[in-house]
Amino acid sequence: MAGNSQRRGRRLTPKAGAPKGSGGKNRDALAGRGRTLPADERPWHKAYSGTEKLPQRTAWKQDKERRAAAEEGRAPKIGLPGTKDTTWGKGSRAGVPLKGGKGKPAGRGGPRVAPGRKSNPAKDSPELLVGRNPVLESLRTQVPATALYTAQGIDIDDRINEIVRTAADRGIAILEVSRAELDRMTGGVLHQGVGLQVPPFAYEPFEDMMAASLEQAAPLLVALDGVTDPRNLGAVIRSAAAFGAQGVFVPERRAAGITATAWRTSAGAAARVPVAQVTNLTRSLKACKDAGFVVVGLDADGETDLYDLEAAVGPLVVVVGSEGRGLSRLVGETCDLTVSIPMVSDVESLNASVAAAVTLAEVARRRVVEA
Repeated sequence: MAGNSQRRGRRLTPKAGAPKGSGGKNRDALAGRGRTLPADERPWHKAYSGTEKLPQRTAWKQDKERRAAAEEGRAPKIGLPGTKDTTWGKGSRAGVPLKGGKGKPAGRGGPRVAPGRKSNPAKDSPELLVGRNPVLESLRTQVPATALYTAQGIDIDDRINEIVRTAADRGIAILEVSRAELDRMTGGVLHQGVGLQVPPFAYEPFEDMMAASLEQAAPLLVALDGVTDPRNLGAVIRSAAAFGAQGVFVPERRAAGITATAWRTSAGAAARVPVAQVTNLTRSLKACKDAGFVVVGLDADGETDLYDLEAAVGPLVVVVGSEGRGLSRLVGETCDLTVSIPMVSDVESLNASVAAAVTLAEVARRRVVEA
C-alpha cells in the first residue's frame, strides 16, 4: 500500500526462518569434542607425562601414590612428567608449522597412539620384534629387516653390542629413540630397549615342511588346534626347537599367528623352526597320516599314558588342543590315538604350551634311549 514505507515500526530487514538440520547455530554443537585423551596426556591424571607445567593437584596425586607404593613395596603407578610432548595441535611442534589451522602438524596425519594403546595395523604391515634374545636370533638367522630401534640410555651388554654390530654389518638403519617413543611403537609391550622392524612373517608351505621332515632320521611335527594366545604359540615353537621338531603348523582362522608377541615368547626360535599355516587342520593331519606319520592328540582323558607311547620313536605329529576346550571333535576323531599326561595332583590339566613341552621332552627322551 502506498505510504507504508514511511510508517513507524516498519521492518527494515527481510524475515528469515529458523535454521534447519545441522546448519546454522547448531553446527558447532554437533562437531564433537575430538579424540579421548589417554591418561598420560590428561594434566589432571596421576599418569600425566606431558611436557607442559605440572598442575599442583596432579603433583599432589603423584606424591601420594609414591608414598603408598613405598609402604606396599611396589612400583608407583604414576607418569613421568616431561617425557611426552603434549603440545601437538596447540600451535606448532618442534618447529613444524601447522597445516590449515586445524591443529595438525604438516606432513603428519591421524591421532597418536599412546603407550599401552595398540593400533590396528594392516595384515601386511611390518612387524616390530622386541626383546634382546628375539632380535639377536633374528639378526643371526638373516631375517630380513628394515630398521633397528634402540632406546636412549639403554643398558649395554654383550647382546646389545652384537645386535648393533650385526645390524651395521648388514646395512640396517639404526635409529635411537626415546624410551617413551619405543613404548608407543610397541603398544606398551616389554621391549628391553630394542626393537627390530621386519616384514610380515613368511610362513612355510605345509607340503614343503612335511617333505623336509620326512627326510630326517626322526620326523617330528607339532600341530596346534585352535590355540589363540600368541604367547602359547611362541612357547610351543620354543619347545619344538629345543626337542628336535622340524616344524609347527597352525590353522589360518580362529588361531594365533606369528606376531611380535609370539616372536618374543619364542626367544627367537621362530626364526629357526619352520611354521606353516593351513586352511583345514583336519585335512592336513590326514595328509600327514597318508605320508606315514602317526598323529597323536593330547587329551586329559586320553586312552594312552604318555610314558607308554611306543609310537614316539617313529614319524610323529603331536597335536595340542586349545587353551579352554582342548581338541575339537573332528581333530580328535582324526588322531590315531589320544595321549594323557599322568599327574599326581588334582590339577585338571596343564597349560597348552606346558603340555606340549612335557610331551616333546618325553618323545626326545624315548628316541635317545632307542637310538
